[in-house]
Amino acid sequence: MDVDAYLARLDLALPAEADLATLRQLQERHLERVPFENLSVHLGEPIELTEDALFDKIVRRRRGGFCYELNGLFAALLRELGFDAALHGAQVFTGEGVPGPPLDHVAVVVTLEGEQWLVDVGFGRFSRGPLRLAAVEVQRDLDGEFLFLDAPFGDVDVLMDGKPTFRLEQRTRPLSDFVPMAWWQSTSPQSGFTRRLTCSRPTSQGRVTLSGHRLIETVDGVRNEVLLATDDAVRTAYRVYFGIELSRLPTPPGEHLLTEPAADPTMNPS
Repeated sequence: MDVDAYLARLDLALPAEADLATLRQLQERHLERVPFENLSVHLGEPIELTEDALFDKIVRRRRGGFCYELNGLFAALLRELGFDAALHGAQVFTGEGVPGPPLDHVAVVVTLEGEQWLVDVGFGRFSRGPLRLAAVEVQRDLDGEFLFLDAPFGDVDVLMDGKPTFRLEQRTRPLSDFVPMAWWQSTSPQSGFTRRLTCSRPTSQGRVTLSGHRLIETVDGVRNEVLLATDDAVRTAYRVYFGIELSRLPTPPGEHLLTEPAADPTMNPS
């Protein structure tokens, strides 16, 4: 991996050491600079879960991605920088509070001085900093309050603002384990990724999301929505808000567009 190029994508210098402060800075900057987006699904682009393909897309072509892409490549960067980082599968909870299928999300767990930290740059609206997995108390973050609860078979339920978000496996997995589910998520008409189009990232004051022609900005808790009138306006929004240059626009999936700035399209918007 070209670590210097990846860090340049994040506008960061090579860190002096692999400690918690560095991990926090890397996560926050990744969330700010690399959007959560599923444009490839609606542009007819294949989802390739190899380090070379992800590096080309996210670093060289300055795109974003969804969980398998973002967390998959971010974990590789962390390992290059000296962190003990591993991928863990997760089941995203439905609106009815039921865990979804295995491996419909992937997160990163980093071990630092004997403690494990949950790091996630691919879930849409979620924690902006590392969360200590052994914590029994609520952990407060700019985007919410997080609590970990024991789940069956040694797994961990991750709650955000009191609601179950995903169930994290304790076992580690290679990125290749997620290839079948990534294919399903990007091709099945039942997948939230095929039914919704989104590009989203946090800002210093809230979040900005572009879904088709709908631009949604939340600033200090106040939500503002604008319907962009032309394709040129949409291209400009992709460039200005997300640094993405598109030669053609993704085709929105009918009227099934996000109405709130949020999260992984496999989940309910929040």
